[in-house]
Amino acid sequence: MQRFAKISAGFAGGYIVTEALHMVLALWVDASGALITLRFGGFILWAVLLIIAFLARNGWKVWLWYLLVTGLLAIAIYFGKVAYPLA
Repeated sequence: MQRFAKISAGFAGGYIVTEALHMVLALWVDASGALITLRFGGFILWAVLLIIAFLARNGWKVWLWYLLVTGLLAIAIYFGKVAYPLA
């Protein structure tokens, strides 16, 4: 079961964190710059998060951390939309 947790956290959780981070970047910084950054830096970030998931001892803790980070980024996205409603 740990093996499945690590694999799924690495692939899906890492991708979710990467996308949420770039959504925040698109709101708080220039959107066109964030999209270009997503092409190159997004893959690097996803690969690093994938490796971190495989190096961890407990895959469920990795899922917990990735979900917490995604939640914090979702809050930043929400407040970014409230601060800049037309963006």
